[in-house]
Amino acid sequence: MKTCIGLFGTCGKSTWRRAFIECFEARGMKDGIDFFNPQVEDWSPVMAKAEARHLAEDSVICVPVTGGSYSLGSLAETGFSIIQAMRLDDRRDFIVLIDQYLDDELMENEKLARESLHIRALVSQHLEMLRLASVYIVNTLDEMLEVSLACFGAHKMLEESRRRWNPHE
Repeated sequence: MKTCIGLFGTCGKSTWRRAFIECFEARGMKDGIDFFNPQVEDWSPVMAKAEARHLAEDSVICVPVTGGSYSLGSLAETGFSIIQAMRLDDRRDFIVLIDQYLDDELMENEKLARESLHIRALVSQHLEMLRLASVYIVNTLDEMLEVSLACFGAHKMLEESRRRWNPHE
């Protein structure tokens, strides 16, 4: 497990990561906040390996599914990824936000909009029913940022304690 915050979830034209990165970088010198941003201008399939590694190893995973895209792939991936990653290491924290609406311009395609809203409701309900202590379901990006900082701080403290007192880590 790597003490790092993975910024997964909605990509495309979304700019939600900007506020997170600015906050992490502002605090980085003091708190040593390490993060992974999979959203790059020139993504290629070669980068999939790094994404998969971070999804499997980062101690804190943020997964917002915003109303700015249909996010059918992200929604399908969210539940599966959480369960798979938890099987690998249940000491990790997942912070999930699933907007239950779509931006107005996305409502023009009724079929895709209906499908996206349907899947959003299903994934949200399934995640709530899991009742996993390390899965945090939030309602806003501000809450997600707050929880990610708290979880990162806890993981950083545990990492330092293990390094100091646990010779097997």
